[in-house]
Amino acid sequence: MRDPLRLPSADEVAAARGAVAGIARRTPLWRLEADVPDTTIYLKLENLQPLGSFKIRAAVNAMKAADPESLAKGVMAPSAGNFGQGLAWAARRMGVPAVIVAPDTAAMTKTESLRALGATVHRIPFDAWWQVLTTRRFEGAEGVFFHPVAESAVVAGNATIGAEILEDLDGIDTVIVPFGGGGLISGIGSVIRRLSPATRMLAVESQAGQPVAAALQAGGPVKVAFDQSFVDGMGSSVVLDEMWPLVRETVDDAVCVSFKEIADAIRLLALKHRIIAEGAGAASVAAALSGLAGKGTIVCVVSGGNIDAGKLGGILNGQDPF
Repeated sequence: MRDPLRLPSADEVAAARGAVAGIARRTPLWRLEADVPDTTIYLKLENLQPLGSFKIRAAVNAMKAADPESLAKGVMAPSAGNFGQGLAWAARRMGVPAVIVAPDTAAMTKTESLRALGATVHRIPFDAWWQVLTTRRFEGAEGVFFHPVAESAVVAGNATIGAEILEDLDGIDTVIVPFGGGGLISGIGSVIRRLSPATRMLAVESQAGQPVAAALQAGGPVKVAFDQSFVDGMGSSVVLDEMWPLVRETVDDAVCVSFKEIADAIRLLALKHRIIAEGAGAASVAAALSGLAGKGTIVCVVSGGNIDAGKLGGILNGQDPF
């Protein structure tokens, strides 16, 4: 039986920082040059992690927290790519096999990276992938199952980002976090709630679907329409039941940005700041630039930079990827 999912304690966040030290980078907080009245925007650049995503923090911490003997048959996880890369990297380092089940909507650059890390990759239709995510089963695969979101050690790994943000900057009004499954914002939010309770935690979603906004309004998870898009690192049709208590405790509000706003943010980051962000990573910046996050000092978590080269090239050339 799995332990109940919960927010990490201060001691668990400290332990996670020790677990990922020397593997995950302590990423910089970069001031964005943008003309937004009465607003200062900072970027937490998790796209600069060794595998291009914050997920290395979560995956490494989860692997190190597991019983080493249980890992002998290997590890497996459903992942659109970023968590899978972190898990495959850690598995290769520990000498155990990794199986990653990816939705067929995942960026090819991510699945190619998974194979380069030695993982066995299965690309399956999104609905079938969602079943693997929710049932924690994939026929024919052995090894310890690691959920990319709903694991206490995953949330604790993500919480290390929040600790770094607060060490680097005081007086933060709002932290904006892209919402995929809730593990990132819950981890960061656990630290912000404890150490900076006046800071607002804002989840950003895209026009593909807004399950967080619906859940906050209804007081619990409800299913919403969800369309596949180039923003492959975030979004779903519902907030997972097991994640809802954590989301409810750490998220103040949710906002929605359009595909065009995300593409414009990707273009701005690349051309003006030489920062490469994937769709999910740029969504937080799009929210800040739109004014949806309000005014004051805002921190945008740029969650990753793993975007297909062709897609990025089209965006930089002014094409809309939708």
